[in-house]
Amino acid sequence: MKAAHGAVILAAGASRRLGFPKQLVEIDGEPLLRRAARAVLATQPLDGVVVLGHEAARCAAAVADLPLRRLLAPDWQRGMGPSLRSGVDALDAACAGVLVVLCDQPALDAAHLQSLLSAWSAAPHRAAASGYAGTVGVPALLPRSWLQSAALDGDRGARALLQARAALVQVVVNEALARDVDLPGDLRLP
Repeated sequence: MKAAHGAVILAAGASRRLGFPKQLVEIDGEPLLRRAARAVLATQPLDGVVVLGHEAARCAAAVADLPLRRLLAPDWQRGMGPSLRSGVDALDAACAGVLVVLCDQPALDAAHLQSLLSAWSAAPHRAAASGYAGTVGVPALLPRSWLQSAALDGDRGARALLQARAALVQVVVNEALARDVDLPGDLRLP
């Protein structure tokens, strides 16, 4: 039987360097958060959670019609780690793996997430992570047990776990994911 996965979309950050919510930056008329959510749903997760914080109501409205639960992380201001912990804890207990996705990667698409799912499904005791710009990071699909046992605090999120267990990570390269939205200049399309 195929192991079930859940999804956590991290959308709680304040986007301080950008100056406005990056979750709501539009590409082709669609907010980045909604684009990420649609890509996640294409993997058919057993359960999915959008973790909200800053501008929670506006971000929730961007995905209101999608079959994902919206969760306000009580400690979102403490960084990505606590937000990830909130999302993982909220997932259905039957989810053996967790697809961790940020909403600030304009090149994120369903095909890449499907590649991660395929790699993880072949060996669910291992992680499948994205490789770009000489690093390994998110989006990634990790065994839930890794996330449940980890100290997720401050801005320590999935990347730290992937680095600590590098021998157990299958890398799926997608160089386009190196581009994210953090500063106003990042909004210029290539």
